[in-house]
Amino acid sequence: MFTFFIAKRLFAEGGSGGRASRLATGIATMGVAVALAVMLISVAIVQGFQREVQDKVLGFGAHIKVMNYKSLGKQEYAPIVVDDSLVGRLQALPNVASVARFCVKPGMLKTEANFRGIAIQGIGQDYDKSFIENHLKRGDMPLFTDSASSGRLVISEATAREMQVDVGDVVYAYFFEQTVRARKFTIGAVYQTNLTDFDRNFAYTDIFTIHRLMGWDSQQYAGAELRLKDFGMLDATLNDVVNEVNRQQDAYGEYYSSMSIRMEHPQIFAWLGLLDMDVAVILILMICVSIFTAMSGLLIIILERTNFIGIMKALGARNSQVRRLFLGLAMLIILRGIVLGNVLAFVLIFLQKQFGIVSLDPEIYYVESVPVLVNWLWVAGIDVGALVLCSLAMVVPSFVVSHILPARSIRFE
Repeated sequence: MFTFFIAKRLFAEGGSGGRASRLATGIATMGVAVALAVMLISVAIVQGFQREVQDKVLGFGAHIKVMNYKSLGKQEYAPIVVDDSLVGRLQALPNVASVARFCVKPGMLKTEANFRGIAIQGIGQDYDKSFIENHLKRGDMPLFTDSASSGRLVISEATAREMQVDVGDVVYAYFFEQTVRARKFTIGAVYQTNLTDFDRNFAYTDIFTIHRLMGWDSQQYAGAELRLKDFGMLDATLNDVVNEVNRQQDAYGEYYSSMSIRMEHPQIFAWLGLLDMDVAVILILMICVSIFTAMSGLLIIILERTNFIGIMKALGARNSQVRRLFLGLAMLIILRGIVLGNVLAFVLIFLQKQFGIVSLDPEIYYVESVPVLVNWLWVAGIDVGALVLCSLAMVVPSFVVSHILPARSIRFE
């Protein structure tokens, strides 16, 4: 307690009475603060970016799809029976929030001046349309059902710009099989998610229209989309689905299969996973910066307080007591740096979250501004980890105290 009391007095005086020592204390404090702020901001940005992109990918595709085995790896879906019995069995599985039938038909959109290929997905009243609705730029989400044709089409901003159409305009969709089949649509709404590959390739209409175009029986669909209550249990739920339906045959002899969103888009999730490695590198570098600045500051303080150390030893203080004194001082400096680093990080994170100060090119990064996400477990882990590692590193420079002799140090200037 006595050594910590003296450490607090030295800390209150700025580390020592010398200019070099005060400067070293300030640099050590700011070094720890800046390094910690960089760590917290980096983690917030990476986790925010991962969450933003993942949510958009999940919005376009279901967490798990049940489909025909022949559809795996193909752009064209083969039909499979998705009757009420199958939907009920899937809905009863733990962690399954909703089950929706779907159909997808590749085709070509055409106006008098432009045309382009696109995949039109048919959705019904059981489909979760909240993702599309949250990203609408113009128009209102049509009421899509499985019992009537709406004549409406929801397209992306990229498609609308390329086709030079807007809400209320008429476009024609052509579908090529043995014969060319055409459908007339009115643009009901325009959405934008900034996921370029998805925006440019997907449009939505009612499942009734697409189902009739496919020419399938009433219970046949491209498959069923499952959305989960907890995405973190994706692998466990996929195993439940596999055990429930895989390798079973429908009434037409077709085999059921299933796949997760990670299996459908492995390159995107692998890319998001690589961002964790970037965070690890940043954390290691910033911890090293914190340790280096704190150690340098403590060494300067010890060397400038050589006279003080000699007097303490002459009065009977042991080397271990003097070392604990300077270790306590170092810990107080580190704690102040951690507090300042947290304040700096959270101010910058708040400003970015509220005002989007740092913008990005959505064509490249899929988002219009740098996203941030505060995970309090990560914040606590970084704060505690920085405090522990930096404090342990201070043990090394504190051994300099053992080499200071009272007879010489008292005369030290």
